[in-house]
Amino acid sequence: MSNILLLANLNCDRVLQLDRPLTTGGRHYYADNGRRLGGGGANTGLGLIYAGHKVALVSQVGNDKTADWLLAEASIQGLDCSLLQRNDLDTPELLLVMTPDGERTIIRPQRPIFTLGPAPDFSQWQVLYINSSAVGCELWAQAALAHTLVIAQLAKDCRPRPCHVLISSKSDIKNHGIDVNNSDELWQYGQQIASHSLRYFIITDGDQGAVAYSEKGSVSVSSIAAQVIDTTGAGDAFASGLIDGLLAKQEIAQAMKTGAEWAAIAVATASSIPGAELQKHLAK
Repeated sequence: MSNILLLANLNCDRVLQLDRPLTTGGRHYYADNGRRLGGGGANTGLGLIYAGHKVALVSQVGNDKTADWLLAEASIQGLDCSLLQRNDLDTPELLLVMTPDGERTIIRPQRPIFTLGPAPDFSQWQVLYINSSAVGCELWAQAALAHTLVIAQLAKDCRPRPCHVLISSKSDIKNHGIDVNNSDELWQYGQQIASHSLRYFIITDGDQGAVAYSEKGSVSVSSIAAQVIDTTGAGDAFASGLIDGLLAKQEIAQAMKTGAEWAAIAVATASSIPGAELQKHLAK
């Protein structure tokens, strides 16, 4: 068992199931499938809890009934929420607009500014995982590098994110204006974001698999075929499987295969958070 600290969001997902794919100017009917626990903190953290790790979450929620529900649900699932901050704002629901093919569109308001306090003692943690836009993330990451494995998602605004393993998607990289077919440019960009502590820059590409770039070259893994029911949380599941693999001292290719297995289970499950299917898989 390892101690894992997650800097990630905790969301209340409201699922709206559409009758057909979204079209510009179209008229759509939906079924309200209710709310469920979500966000990178839950989607990544619960898989790691199922794998036997202790996971603490650093995030921010409001001080209303929705926030109370979030904290209760996350705590019941085993997440340590003692480090969460609460503000005086209402906690909005994040709308997940689902189409019949399992794809989803996320609609949410702008998040309030979340400022981290002083960095904790990272010697007690085996992994720091960052998937948050909180102010001060880079300071926590820098403080953690010498003590623990730091894994981070590339921020939408390209802010510095010191880490050992940087993760992004092919679509996000394209949005940043980087040539996804130029491995040297990708590696240099990864170092620009993550500093020279970077060991691997992993680019995921949905059903096309993932590639890990390093100063020695690149290694690719294929995706795992699955019946797509709900793509929500697939990237988070990949990250949690990757983390579990690296903690088990797997080589990067095998750790990414573990991530691909967890992601395949996630897209075949009608939920945001990992479900019973992943627990059954881990029990094997």
